[in-house]
Amino acid sequence: MLFKRSKQSGTVRFETTVALSAVLLTVGLSAPASAESLNSFLTKAYVNNPQLNAQRAGTRATDENVPLANSGYLPKVSGTGSVGFTHSDAGVAGLASGANSSLAGVNDTVPRGVGLTVTQTVFDGFKTPNSIRQAESNVFGSRETLRNTEQSVLQSAAQSYMDVLRDTAVLDLRSSNIKVLDEQLRQTQDRFKVGEVTRTDVAQAEAGLAGSRADFYTAQSNLQNSIASFRQVVGVQPTRLEPARPLERGLPPTLATAINISQVEHPSVQAALHQVDAAALQVKIAEGALYPTVSVQGSLSQEYDVSNVPGSHAFVGAVVGSVSIPLYEGGADYATIRQAKETLTQSRLLADVQRENVRAAVISAWGLLESSKATVTSDQASVNASEIALNGVREEARVGQRTTLDVLNAQQTLLNSRVALVGAQRDRVVASYAVLATIGRLSTTLLGLNVKQYNPVVHFEQVKDKWYGMRTPDGK
Repeated sequence: MLFKRSKQSGTVRFETTVALSAVLLTVGLSAPASAESLNSFLTKAYVNNPQLNAQRAGTRATDENVPLANSGYLPKVSGTGSVGFTHSDAGVAGLASGANSSLAGVNDTVPRGVGLTVTQTVFDGFKTPNSIRQAESNVFGSRETLRNTEQSVLQSAAQSYMDVLRDTAVLDLRSSNIKVLDEQLRQTQDRFKVGEVTRTDVAQAEAGLAGSRADFYTAQSNLQNSIASFRQVVGVQPTRLEPARPLERGLPPTLATAINISQVEHPSVQAALHQVDAAALQVKIAEGALYPTVSVQGSLSQEYDVSNVPGSHAFVGAVVGSVSIPLYEGGADYATIRQAKETLTQSRLLADVQRENVRAAVISAWGLLESSKATVTSDQASVNASEIALNGVREEARVGQRTTLDVLNAQQTLLNSRVALVGAQRDRVVASYAVLATIGRLSTTLLGLNVKQYNPVVHFEQVKDKWYGMRTPDGK
């Protein structure tokens, strides 16, 4: 259905397509050939959504923890340099001015030197390998968080799409109802003029029309809100929307199957398990503080005008191995270990909480999907019955067996049934996307979106062994 609307100012104008089959059936219109599909807008949301792009940047930032931890294996190299000027004027008591003495005279020197120091850690209590493994666990967890965000964005985009379709359909129904009630009022006024009805009938028709206009303005406001939400999620205006259908591919056959899948595949569960791994490794890192550390340091230095002696120079090269054994650090190391163990316990409990949250979400989404299917059937039957009832009441009203109020009530009942059917069909589509999201399978691949998928592994491979450089890879 192509819907056009303009305000008196002429500044607000939009076109969209009502996709819901209920509306297509009730108003008898069809979608334009150039309408854009739901998958097309999901693709735009996948590319444009700022929340999703921010999460991708966060995942890339987490990747840098791996080379940061890997630096524990690499040497630390530093260079030094110094230069100065020294002036001295020394004399000896009793010695005449100008007398020759090695202890007297004016000396100007420029002491200077350069040095190079290389320090290599040989053993640090397994902190470095455990830190690398912890960083990798955090990277895996961040990828799952990114996958969860992708699901949320796709689900929100689908819901916003259906909200616009629903509210457009409701607005059209409200507009059509105004036309019907306006004609009803005109006929009632004509019958009042010839004495067939009373002034009360006219007032009832006027009240019905006024109420219908109030509902129209409410529907208009709801549509504007839905359009704003759509743009916020998708990044573009919703123009010419194509009809959408509930997802069938990928849906599990039973609720029990859906729950089992969610407990294994949902990204929030996977992220929580990676967090448990990271917390366990943090315990080992903290315990590493109790181990000795072994390091080797080599240094080279070249100095001139040493000790303010003009022309002197010195070259020094040294290699020193050192062992540091922590004996007692005031209890800080032990407190850190105990703290890490408690954090590990907390992470395990939070993983259990996450499983329960996902399980509850699956049951809720599954229930909404099943109830929406039944509601669509019921509402369709209600619409059919209400149409028959309205036609009968109108015929009986023409022969004086029904009042104007009876006609208005029947008209309102039919309108309410149509609005309810539109909402139920919207709920069925949204619930199908929600079920896939709650089991962790709502993805661009399953939806068949024509978009290049963002692969976080690419950026990880670009930086994990990077020894130097300040430029950030593009991750493509």
